[in-house]
Amino acid sequence: MSPFAGRIEAVRAALGAAGADALVVSKLVNVRYLTGFAGSNGVVVVGPDSATFFTDFRYVTASEPIREFMQVELADRDALRFVAGHLDQLLPGDSRIGFEAAHLTFAAHAVLADALGREPVPTREVVERLRAVKDAGEVESIRRSAALIEPVYAAIAEQGLEGRTERDVAWSIRELFHGQGSDQLAFDSIVASHERGAMPHADPSDAQIGAGTLVTIDIGCVLDGYASDCTRTFATGGLPAELREIYEVCLAAQLAGLDAVRPGVAARDADAAARTVIAEAGYGDHFGHPLGHGVGLEIHEGPRLSAASDATLEPGMVVTVEPGIYLPGRGGVRIEDLVVVTATGCERLTAMPKELTVLW
Repeated sequence: MSPFAGRIEAVRAALGAAGADALVVSKLVNVRYLTGFAGSNGVVVVGPDSATFFTDFRYVTASEPIREFMQVELADRDALRFVAGHLDQLLPGDSRIGFEAAHLTFAAHAVLADALGREPVPTREVVERLRAVKDAGEVESIRRSAALIEPVYAAIAEQGLEGRTERDVAWSIRELFHGQGSDQLAFDSIVASHERGAMPHADPSDAQIGAGTLVTIDIGCVLDGYASDCTRTFATGGLPAELREIYEVCLAAQLAGLDAVRPGVAARDADAAARTVIAEAGYGDHFGHPLGHGVGLEIHEGPRLSAASDATLEPGMVVTVEPGIYLPGRGGVRIEDLVVVTATGCERLTAMPKELTVLW
């Protein structure tokens, strides 16, 4: 069975619990998960006995492979409006039609409701819950994407950091990933030095990287649709005692987090394992973001490893483990690996060493 056919069956099996008989899937990343379609205009309707993909003329040829496991219909450029007007031809008249509540705009919801003559059923994360557990093919795609990261870090290490601007390093990262054959960056690279290292999502600036500082570099790419993510923090020469200390504390927390990522563990408990190490060292107020997040077709997806998460880790989930310590005005550190949950623990997909490395 095609993996896409299996995913459609899984959506169909989840409809009852969602209070719907059919689901209109309009979020493009979810459409891609169900069909493999990577274009800019597509809608999938999953019913109790059928599944149909709608797109416009531009993608007639691109959608041919989808015909192997799903009906394909030509729609207008406004595919959702077209679908809304044809639902009565696809489904019984009294069907409870579900929509993706987190992704449909108010205006699009009105189009759907007007066409149905009744309120559609809001559903939440029907497809996203399936996406959280990757199949073997998806894990392999993410593994290949992650494999492009180490050569990029190695090249940056060879180029050195001191005397360069953060923006220059970030541009080099973009070029290096392109040279490795990636499709694109998974997100804008983070290069943060000196006091800017205390900003978890700092944009690279024209600030010059000097000696005796920590430099956090957070990078990732997309390959065949799947993202990767990894952070390392480097030193440029000897460090003040406080910066060296927070590096060692962060590393200990990251290792504790990795050890906690295993099947059956609550995501909040994995977060707590790393957070406790940082808090006991006196830096609890300086770690303000979750321990990690899922990675797949999107760079941020479920499950989240956070104190507020209600997820339980399962084999096949791919998550980041990325504690950080951020000292305003002084600097910061984050260490991040991408891992896949296995039957007995987790496997690192990002293999770069984590001992404090000095780059001149």
